This record gives sequence, C-alpha cells and structure tokens, in this order.
Amino acid sequence: MKRRNFLVAGGAAFVAGCNRIAETDVGQSMLGAAEGWHKRAHRLLSDREALAPEYPRSAVSPYFRGNGSTDPQTGDYPRHAGEGFANWRLAVGGLVDTPLSLSLDNIRRLPQRTQVTRHDCVEGWSAIGEWSGPQLSLLLDAAGLREEARFIVFRCADNLNGQDYYESVDRLDAYHPQTIVAHRLNGEPLPIRNGAPLRMRIERQLGYKHAKYLTAIEAVASLDDIGKGQGGYWEDRAGYQWYAGI
Repeated sequence: MKRRNFLVAGGAAFVAGCNRIAETDVGQSMLGAAEGWHKRAHRLLSDREALAPEYPRSAVSPYFRGNGSTDPQTGDYPRHAGEGFANWRLAVGGLVDTPLSLSLDNIRRLPQRTQVTRHDCVEGWSAIGEWSGPQLSLLLDAAGLREEARFIVFRCADNLNGQDYYESVDRLDAYHPQTIVAHRLNGEPLPIRNGAPLRMRIERQLGYKHAKYLTAIEAVASLDDIGKGQGGYWEDRAGYQWYAGI
C-alpha cells in the first residue's frame, strides 16, 4: 500500500528519525502544517460525502489478517472473551444529552449497514472484507450529540506499552455513511484477532484509525487533554498523522 502520509516508508530508522524531528519545536510546526495541508487538500479535491470504493462479495480476501493487538490480555477482556461477550457493554457519552450503555444485542437490533471495502494498512498490506454494523451517526443521534462536540473519541480494551489504545475523528467523518460500528466480518461474528466484539470502520482513512475492541464512544470539544493530545495512540507515540485520509 503506497498511500502514506508521512509515515513508515523507510522502516524503523526512518520512524526513529521522524520521531527525533517531531520532538523539536520546528519539527512539530512542520508536521502540523503538513497534516493541515493534507487534510485541506484531501477534502478540497474530493466530495466531503463521497463513498470509499465498495466491492462485490466475490472480491473478499480469503483471509483477513489481524494486526497490532490480536488477543488483549488486559483488564476484563479475557473474561468477556470467555463468556462470548455476553455481558459486553458499549458506552456512548461525553457531550451528549442522553448517555447510552448498549449490549451487543442492542447493537444487533439497530438498523444495519453492510459494506465490502478495502482495508489499507500503513505497514503496506491491504485486504478486502465485508463489514456489518450500525452507522455511528445512528448512535450519536440517539444519544443527542451536542453542538459543542467537535470530535468523537473511540476508547478500546487493548493496552499497548502501558497506554490504552484510542482513536478519534471529527464530526464530518463520524457522520460519514460508511463509518460504522462493526460486529460482523464476512457474515460471521467479528473474530478476536480482528477486534471482537466491536470495532470501528472509518472507510476513508488508513487502518490505524479503525479502533478495535471498542468499549466506549466519547464526544468531546477538544483532544488536548486526551492521551498526549494528538488524537490517537500512534499519533501520540510515533507521530502518525491524526488525519489519515485515503
């Protein structure tokens, strides 16, 4: 996969070099300006509501690999997995009028969207899968998203190197019709290696934005006080761009 923003093209040495640059004031300014340009250019040159390509069911990859965390062993996740996620709950809160706590059965009973799309990983691989789940917009509307909420944060059960995984998008991508809370892959319950029981699909962004092992959706006005303030686990730790549009 060649569509990379500023990331891993030269391997570990390149990432280390970028991290050293990112630690300087000049580097932070340069990287911030580059990301802002990329985001503006991407949205200027494309319809803000345009759909990512969708494929026929026959195009589904024979195996959809796991990546990053593939079987979290932190917190209550192992217990939930052993119970078949019967007691898993998804919280929807933050800047909303009516916070929600949804079971998997609640999620399954909502109107569903099924889409066959390509997952593009920043590490250089791609796969096509059929994803099913309710649109994120449906959950946000049910909770009563407030006007002051500018970003949607996805909280996750996996913990890497002592930091809980999280990701975020703005309202525009949150309300994109292909942004769904997926609980099925290729017609079957989502496998653990792919983020069971729930994961995000942010179809117009790179794979690291598609948060797995989803526990909570939080509406916020600012990302500054979340993690290290960059909007996501890899953005905080490795300088990945917050806006990863493809």
